[in-house]
This record gives sequence, structure tokens and C-alpha cells, in this order.
Amino acid sequence: MILRKLFKRKKVQLDKSKLPLHIAIIPDGNGRWAKRRGMPRSAGHREGAKTLKKIVKFCAQLGIKYMTIYVFSTENWKRPKSEVDDLMSLLLEFLRNAEAELEGSNVRIKVIGRIEDLSDELQKEIRRVEKHTDGNTGLCLNIALNYGGRDEIVSAVKKIAKEVAEGRLNPDEIDESVVSSRLYTCKIPDPDLLIRTSGEKRSSNFLLWQLAYTEFWYTNVLWPDFTENNMIEALQSFQNRNRRFGGI
Repeated sequence: MILRKLFKRKKVQLDKSKLPLHIAIIPDGNGRWAKRRGMPRSAGHREGAKTLKKIVKFCAQLGIKYMTIYVFSTENWKRPKSEVDDLMSLLLEFLRNAEAELEGSNVRIKVIGRIEDLSDELQKEIRRVEKHTDGNTGLCLNIALNYGGRDEIVSAVKKIAKEVAEGRLNPDEIDESVVSSRLYTCKIPDPDLLIRTSGEKRSSNFLLWQLAYTEFWYTNVLWPDFTENNMIEALQSFQNRNRRFGGI
């Protein structure tokens, strides 16, 4: 009902047959959003978490199958300890409340990244929410947490090298599919669309292998201000593009 009202009000035309299967998002601008309002950065991150829940629900209604959100990178540990602690507390809270707040959306939650480096409490909550939502058949929300694109590729190379050393893999058999199958996203199709907010235009070490033929869409809107209408703009832009994958 909400979807129909929104589309009617905005006279939106979206071709359901041409929706991206997988949307990747770099939700940038939480800190700047807070700074402009004279608030601590933690307030921006909290508002950004609200936006994520809203956008996940909307995309689930549209029928999007996969969404990967860049929540915390391997480089983000360089931030002030107070901000990192706030982020980890917010992530723990998000995971604990995810099922209740996304209830009815049939969303499955997965976490990708160096999970083993996180606190025991956070690791336990990740395992719990993944198990609890595993049977859901709607949108799969992949949360990139303590994630780095280069680190992911290095990890895949190490796995392949070990298999070769143990005689379980012939070097001549190594191809793109072998590398892809050793990534965190091994069971997930590559993103069709990448959305980055706040006006920044770089990949920031996010899904470096997977973004090879992804369509990029940028907006100056800060992530906490990102709305369903902004998502519709991104989807309309995607549907107006001619994806050739290196062909003519």
C-alpha cells in the first residue's frame, strides 16, 4: 500500500523486469550530517541506521533480492576510539533489534568481513541473527563489517594457495570462477548497481573484485537524508543505462 501511494504521488515509472538483482551501498555522510547540526558524530551514525532500516524495507517491497551495505571497513579502526566504540555499540543494537524492526519484510541477514577480529559479544550476536533469519526468502541484507576489498582478495588467494599446496587444486584450474568462489560473497551475484551518498566518488576499498561491471550512481545527499525517492532516482538511472559488459 505504501509503495503504491508513493509511486502514484511521484508518478513513478519503474520496470519491475529491469530492477537490479543486487544493490551495493556506501552510506557516506553520517558525520557531516551530525556536524552541520552541531551534534556528535554518533548521532549521525544513529540516524544513518534508521535510514538503513527504511531503505531495506523499501527495497524488500520492490522485490530486490540482495543488498550489500558498507558499514565498517578494515581502515575504520583508525578513527578515534570513542567513535569506534560508539559504532560497535550501535551495530550490536542494530543486530539485536533487526528482526523486530524489519518484521514482515522477510529479510535474511548475513555479515561479511573479518568477523573473527570483532568482540565475542558482537560475534555471538552475528551468529544468532544469521541463524534466526536464515529461513527468510526475501531480500538478503549483507552487512560488510570489518571489511576491506583488498583484504578479501588476499584471503581468497591464501585459500587457493593452500589448496594448491595440499594438492587439492591444480594451478591450471584457477580461473575467475575459482577466485569468486573463495570470496566472502561466493554465493551472491555481483552487484548490478552501486550507490554512494554524500557526493564522494570513489570505491573506498569496497567489493573491488565484484564491482568490475557494476553501474555506479552518486548523489550529494547525505546518507541520513537518503529517502525512498532517492532510491527511485537511482533505480530509474539504472534502468536507462545500456549495460554491455565489454561488448558492443
